[in-house]
Amino acid sequence: MTRNRTYRIVDGERIEGTWRPVFVHNWNYHLTDLKIFADGAIHCWDWLDLDGLRAKLESGRIATAIEPGARASAHHLGAWRFDDFRSSLTPEMLLGEVADEIDRLNDRPDSSGRCRQALDRYLETRTEEDRQALRTAYLDIPEHLRVYVLGDMDNKDHPLAVLCTSLGEPLLANRTPGSPPIVTEKMRDQAFAYFTHQTRAEQTFPPHTPADDPETQPTALHITHTVYPSGWPTEPGPHYLQNEYPAPIEISGTTYPTVTHAYWALSTTDAETRDQIRQADRPFNAERLARDAPRAPTWPDSRAAVMATLLRAKFAQHPHLADYLRSTRGRIHYSGTGSTYWTAAGETGRNWTGRLLELIRSEYMIEHMFD
Repeated sequence: MTRNRTYRIVDGERIEGTWRPVFVHNWNYHLTDLKIFADGAIHCWDWLDLDGLRAKLESGRIATAIEPGARASAHHLGAWRFDDFRSSLTPEMLLGEVADEIDRLNDRPDSSGRCRQALDRYLETRTEEDRQALRTAYLDIPEHLRVYVLGDMDNKDHPLAVLCTSLGEPLLANRTPGSPPIVTEKMRDQAFAYFTHQTRAEQTFPPHTPADDPETQPTALHITHTVYPSGWPTEPGPHYLQNEYPAPIEISGTTYPTVTHAYWALSTTDAETRDQIRQADRPFNAERLARDAPRAPTWPDSRAAVMATLLRAKFAQHPHLADYLRSTRGRIHYSGTGSTYWTAAGETGRNWTGRLLELIRSEYMIEHMFD
């Protein structure tokens, strides 16, 4: 389910979610989406919470089993009748899956994660109290997901089930035909040996990460579009990086007051309009003059390269601005008005200005690497 991402907006806040297919029983069976959100809200024709979902499952309104011959449909897709419906999913399993999803959407340990935490405690203390806590955590995992809790496709959850089972009792998880074996001291010793070996293997072979991955998650530098009607401050900080900042640049023998002036002037094929844009008193007016001017035919495919050229010129021709760019760290989010191609504008922004600033900063970092 974690690959199926969705969200909803509540009071301007984005609530992350996911979804999975389910059958709703309303005279016939209907294949639809069960949407699950981080705040615990669940939507499946009605808005529910976990208790409401349990009631729908108990009533059969949301179905995990379908009788032969029943008719089903998927909206605008088709309809069919079931001849031999097979599913190992029970209402309790589905409910457990949904509860796990809510935990994961909130970056909390799900039932499997809580079980692994309980396992670590028990392996450290070997007390009966912690073994009982481990047993409870193991049984809280939806039954069909217990087999995956150790991430071992050969032994599956067998060593864990042995530790969770009291001596002399039938094994909690029996993956072979016939009656479950009775747990003995020898089986428990083998289970402890398994986890000791696993710990040593993890210490010897730590999880692999690419050699050039950053050690920490980079912070973000947010550059917001700011206008200074009374003049720019002496030390504008991040606003040095705005395209509207008054840092004249020379391109092919022509000087432009700002990157914005140069960008819009170069975007048009009309020489007269280009000169008017260059002489505009404000970046805003430069963009307004370019709005209805004929655009260069290759502009959609070349504009990123043009912007990269202009930004490189800005920092090359104004060393104090280059020094400031070098001093920044982390991702650069460039927010502002205009095209979402250039800005980090919510869900749609592609942030190409921010990306190009990061690229040029990176280029400065390797200036003397090969000297």
